[in-house]
Amino acid sequence: MTSSEVTTVLVAPTAFKGTLGPNLVARALARAVASVWPGAEVISRPLSDGGNGLLEACAALEGGVLEEVRVSDPLGRSTQARLLRLGSRAVVESAEACGLHLLAVERRDPLAATTRGVGELLVAAARGGAREIILGLGGSATVDGGTGMARALGWRFSDVGGRPLAEGGGALGALERIEPPVRPFAPRVVALCDVGNPLLGPHGAARVYGPQKGASPVEVAQLDAALARLAELLEAQLGVSVAELPGAGAAGGLGAGARAFLRADLVSGAGWMIERAGLPELLRRADLVLTGEGRFDVQSGMGKVTGRVVEAARSAGVPVLLVCGRVDGALPEGVQAVEGGGETLSADDVARLAEAACRARAGGGRL
Repeated sequence: MTSSEVTTVLVAPTAFKGTLGPNLVARALARAVASVWPGAEVISRPLSDGGNGLLEACAALEGGVLEEVRVSDPLGRSTQARLLRLGSRAVVESAEACGLHLLAVERRDPLAATTRGVGELLVAAARGGAREIILGLGGSATVDGGTGMARALGWRFSDVGGRPLAEGGGALGALERIEPPVRPFAPRVVALCDVGNPLLGPHGAARVYGPQKGASPVEVAQLDAALARLAELLEAQLGVSVAELPGAGAAGGLGAGARAFLRADLVSGAGWMIERAGLPELLRRADLVLTGEGRFDVQSGMGKVTGRVVEAARSAGVPVLLVCGRVDGALPEGVQAVEGGGETLSADDVARLAEAACRARAGGGRL
């Protein structure tokens, strides 16, 4: 089939973090396809790997009812968050409560930021009758190992004198005792990790993601040591080993907390979403894949959903057009990309870039 003979296009983007949700991006890409190949079938699958846009992506696939809940934001202030109810299941997107997008750059405080609001969302989901909860991890402003979430569920964290620790990851260096609640959290939890990073070390939560949350080099070292102390006591007092667990470093160690405090199953969010969206079957029908995210870089290939879409398309022999705000680094073979030069893109900008990419492909040219 030539580049101009496109009959079926799979549109499968994720959110442009902080600006556009996956549904808006998918509609913009579909509009571009229709303008270049008006007779083509467009199959739209907005995606998320557990971070921003998870509720949107799940609602697009399965419907459900969105419910608003007042919870604590990363600094402990009251904010409005949402969860998605799907019968006896619920979907909780941790970024709704502890997301980096909730804080202005000058207010980011990774030493004090808390995941308490995530726990409050979980409590609301359980009170509403959820027996299974899909918990999305990613896009957080926090590095507290999920201890804020646990506090909302009744867990207690104290120092050597028995005094309660302050909220946030910075205080965990003084952790001496972890006390569970009287009643464990009842619903089964599946935690979708947007990355496969371990909790500690050079590829861990603090060292890889701390700087983007506002941590200085000194604070990064402090947070890594604090998470190491948490991991030590989780193993010593609860018998749960999380230090090297893949995905434990997701959302500032919230993956580790989900495993230790919720007995959650940690899975690849991208893999879970790709299977749930039926991409392997859809790729057998598609002539072209159109995907996108705010920034495509080395992290995109570390379990992120856009990287997984690219891998799946390449395995199926389907060419890929990638629309991004910015591309950093080399593109995989068989992938062509257009970018916005690092600028914040509107939905119209995404559609314009995508249309240019589609027209170039229809004409047999390179981008």
